[in-house]
Amino acid sequence: MRRFDLALADADRGVYEQLSWRVAQHPSESDRYLVARVLARALEHAEGLEFSKGGVSDGDEPALVRRDLRGDLQAWIEVGAPSAERLHRASKACPRVVVYTWTADRIAEALAERPPFRAPELVELPVEFLDALAGTLDRNNAWELSVSGGVVYVAAGGATFEGAVRRL
Repeated sequence: MRRFDLALADADRGVYEQLSWRVAQHPSESDRYLVARVLARALEHAEGLEFSKGGVSDGDEPALVRRDLRGDLQAWIEVGAPSAERLHRASKACPRVVVYTWTADRIAEALAERPPFRAPELVELPVEFLDALAGTLDRNNAWELSVSGGVVYVAAGGATFEGAVRRL
């Protein structure tokens, strides 16, 4: 179990929040994947957004899910490299599907070969950025996360990291 205290300042979306999350890291989950999952949660921050209940151990659930007040799916947010079949099922179940990944070109090629019901949004996070940030992970993490002009800046562990987010 890891704790994240975030000061989120997303100038691109006009979101400014103090957030505190307890995030379970599955034994098979890499630090890179965990960091991408936390960044996706911060970059998508909105009412009704939460980490999936089953986490990475539940193969039928996405990494993050957003529901409205009635409990209807609003956004299905994957992290990593989900299969084209999984994205096809997700796009039929939910009006918005987003994939936060470090291999966007590979996913785009797979989707070109087997198009899903509705094309997902692909958001590529630089692998060097994710790995550098993963190197600062501790049991308790305090991040100052800023977004401006499509670039994410994170102050963590006494250092500052930046990475340009590419949306496809």
